[in-house]
Amino acid sequence: MGTQESDERTDETATGGTGRRALLGAAVLGAGGTVLGLGGTARAAESRPGASRRGGRGLKGLPVPTVIGHRGASGYRPEHTFGAYDLALDLGADIVEAGDLVPTRDGHLVCRHEPEIGGTTDVADHPEFADRERTKLLDGVSATGWFTEDFTLAELKRLRAVERIPANRPHNTLYDGRWGIPTFEEVLRWQNEQTRERGKQVWIYPELKHPTYFRKLGLGTEELLARLLRKHGKDKKNSPVIVQSFEPTSIQRMSRLVGNPLAVLLSGANSRPWDFVENGDPRKVADLVTPKGLKEIASYAQGIGPTLDLVIPRDAAGNLAEPTTLVRDAHRAGLILHPYTMRNENPFLPANFRKGGDPDAYGDVFGAFRAYFATGIDGVFTDHPDTGLLAREDFVNG
Repeated sequence: MGTQESDERTDETATGGTGRRALLGAAVLGAGGTVLGLGGTARAAESRPGASRRGGRGLKGLPVPTVIGHRGASGYRPEHTFGAYDLALDLGADIVEAGDLVPTRDGHLVCRHEPEIGGTTDVADHPEFADRERTKLLDGVSATGWFTEDFTLAELKRLRAVERIPANRPHNTLYDGRWGIPTFEEVLRWQNEQTRERGKQVWIYPELKHPTYFRKLGLGTEELLARLLRKHGKDKKNSPVIVQSFEPTSIQRMSRLVGNPLAVLLSGANSRPWDFVENGDPRKVADLVTPKGLKEIASYAQGIGPTLDLVIPRDAAGNLAEPTTLVRDAHRAGLILHPYTMRNENPFLPANFRKGGDPDAYGDVFGAFRAYFATGIDGVFTDHPDTGLLAREDFVNG
């Protein structure tokens, strides 16, 4: 998750500094800070109790608010590796986002943040792949690097994963090269193994990345994913696999292929999903978060994954402003909300929750969690699942 502009803009500007707290430091951070005035919004713990279970199977059996390990525990390990996925479960995540799905040349789905892998693997250190470097137009944006669709799976398996944002997470570079690139089929087997070993159902939350782009290359990622889910018996309404995408038509396509719970990801209000651009649909995300737009989404999906700024906007100074009506409107449409992404480091937090200026130091993330939980969201993606669980405990206990 996080391909779209609101997430990436922050990632690209958060650089420099070495003052980050020790690994797993989130577990001992104080819960200081105050909750902003929320304009009369009812606390989630009052209307829909936090850490409760709605009752029933499938999505209704998950704790609320749900803590989702964003690309695993990517605050502590290189993202989309089995090291990050394992740690997310060890830290207590209710769901693991495993993974962002992109295809290989020979039709395998692998877990990488983007099809361009120069920033998440050691591919640049492999002279045998030097001639694979390309400049491509990816959803209208020029990108230079190495792309998964130009490699076979066997070739990708020669690469090792590295930390994507080392300036913010220098400690994570300790693990550069330790893990390779998982395939999604390996993730499905891992899910079964972890469910058996831990004695509880492990949930995953894969994302289809750039499906329109890949379909034009002859790589229909929805069909590839549906085939794997059916093969492993995980294509039903109550299957512990939630499928998400920033492209609404991709989720519509998935709704015709499988019975899984589905979610539409939503970026900045003024952005347009790329499938809308390609199809000539003039609507923006702002149109999709209206009651009419949400009702349409609810006709084929069970949830939305909005950027946190769609839940509580930031003012010109970067501070949290008043919440929007999105939570109320989505719930009225019958949709759950799992916004993205909470991170502990200063640059990723609203300005009024930052502490100091070091880009790898932690801010008052507990205060930020509390403000977002108070809107009534059903869960949240976080790079630091242990922090999210402590924040949920604080919130539920008042």
